[in-house]
Parts: sequence; C-alpha cells; structure tokens
Amino acid sequence: MEFFAVSTLNGLSYGLLLFLLSSGLTLIFSMMGVLNFAHASFYMVGAYVGYSLSRSLGFAPALLVAPLAAGLLGALFERLCLRRVHRHGNVSELLVTFGLSYVLLEAIQLAYGRIAVDFQPPELLRGPVFTIVHSAASGLSVAAGAVSPALCRVAACTPFPATRAFMMAVSLAMLAALWLLLTRTRIGLVIQSALTHPEMVEALGHDVARVRMGVFGAGAALAGLAGVIGGSTFITEPAMAATVGPVVFVVVVVGGMGSLAGAFLASLLIGLLQTFAVAIDASAASLAQALGLPLAPALAAHSLFRLTLAQVAPILPYLLLVLMLVFRPRGLLGTREG
Repeated sequence: MEFFAVSTLNGLSYGLLLFLLSSGLTLIFSMMGVLNFAHASFYMVGAYVGYSLSRSLGFAPALLVAPLAAGLLGALFERLCLRRVHRHGNVSELLVTFGLSYVLLEAIQLAYGRIAVDFQPPELLRGPVFTIVHSAASGLSVAAGAVSPALCRVAACTPFPATRAFMMAVSLAMLAALWLLLTRTRIGLVIQSALTHPEMVEALGHDVARVRMGVFGAGAALAGLAGVIGGSTFITEPAMAATVGPVVFVVVVVGGMGSLAGAFLASLLIGLLQTFAVAIDASAASLAQALGLPLAPALAAHSLFRLTLAQVAPILPYLLLVLMLVFRPRGLLGTREG
C-alpha cells in the first residue's frame, strides 16, 4: 500500500513539474505557432539564476526573481530576434530558437563550468513532509515530518520529501493562476482573442506584437520557475535542458498542440508512467515465470524479454508519443493535427 501511495505522489509531483514547464511552451505555441526549441534552456537559466541568487539573497527571493529574469530574457529575445524572422516562416523560427539553446548552453558552461552546482533547497524543505510507517505491530500509519531512527529500525519507513510537496503546491497554484488569467481577466480576453482574430484585436487598439512578446516572456518565466524548483529538488547542471527538453515536447504533442488542459493530463500521465516503471523491477520473462506460463522458458532465453520496466522507463514517453501520433494525431485534447 505504501509503495502505491508514495509512487503515485512521486509520479504526480514529477508530472506537475512537467506541466509547469510545458504550460509555457503550450502558451507560446497556441499564441504564436512557434515550437520553441530553446524552452528547456530557459528552465536551465532559471535554475542557475536561482542558484546564484539563493547564495546571496536566500531561496525565497531567488524563487521570485529568477523567473522574472528568465521572462525578461525571453521577451527580449522575442523582440530583438524572433520577431525579425517571423516573416520568413516557421523554419526560420525553429532555427533561431535552436541556435539560442546552444548560445545559452555555452554561456552557462562559461559562467559555471561543466559540472553540477550544489543548489540546495532551504532548510524548511530539506526533510520529509510526512513519513509512512509500516509496522508489524501497529500496521500502516502516517506521521507528520520525520520519525525517529529507532522506529525505522523496527518498522519500514517511507518518507515523502518536502521538496516534492512544495513542487506540487507551486505547480497547482500556477495552474489555477493561469486558468483565472485566461478566463476571468481582460488580459486573458485579449490574449485569447489575439489567438484567433489578431486583425480585429489590432483594430480595437491593442498592440498584438506586444501581446505576443508578453506571452513569450510569460512562457519563459514559467520555465524559469520550474527551473528553480526542479534544480533545487533534482540536480542543476548544463545537461538539465537536454534531459528534460525532449520530454516536454512529448507532453505538448500527446496533450494536444496548444491545449493547456491536454498538457496537464499528458504531464500527469507521463509522470505516473515513468515513476511506476522505474519503481517496478520486473520483466516480461519474470512475469511469465511468476504466472507459470508455458512461454516463460522461451521468453527467458531472449535478452529483450529480460529487460525490466525500470530499464526501459526512459523510452516509454517516446513510445507513447509514437502511439499517439499513429492513432490520435491531434493529441488527447488538441484541436489541430501535427
């Protein structure tokens, strides 16, 4: 029971981090039709800026300032570079964002080196938020915070880190804020109108180009916020953008291009899929042997069927992407195909 509960919470926390990162990319695509290849690089920039600020100002100011820095960088890039190549078509936009990802990577390596930096969360988030205790005498119980080491010597203790709980809380708060912004405010009305009727919005006196710049900056800021949280929870290194970037594009395509609700569902699905796959150390051959199937010896003879779910977990999102493109090209909740 504790395995299922903790794995579910870990999967949800990872999925919500993916949504926090992919929501910005979804906003940019739905508004501008641009698949921003540098989006994960803003995630990396947020992590490193947050690391630098947390050493001098503390974690809370870093959590606020780093996303603003990433958003400002994104807005400047849209204004000075992306807007100039927009008239040349999507290929030029893809190439310029692809180039930006390499520029940011090299800049980070020049400033911080090629090895990981020690980005620690604040003291308040370094322990578990709760611990599941499974004792033979008292059964299953949940204790707030950490439990004594003496208890864990006679019972099975499974802590849930406070950093993951904080990640879930921030991601859900940003989901609510995005929904309220897009559906309940005048700014959201202008943004949604500019998606489908930019000429009419322009005729009403709104600067559509400035709206696009703001949306691109907001998407970069969301990636920067995810970087501060993800960098302090997992690892902050130059390769972090290349690690998470492809998965974010899988989330956007599986959820449906331009659909925030689809990105949310796809993020949770992929987070749970990868977490449970990593936690389950079983293969097709061992499963067939446990069930007593006559095919068990034949499966055990082939190395492919001896691979465990934990070993193939990294490719599962891409397998899901292939299946989605074959059977439902528009994604879970998307309205456009491809």
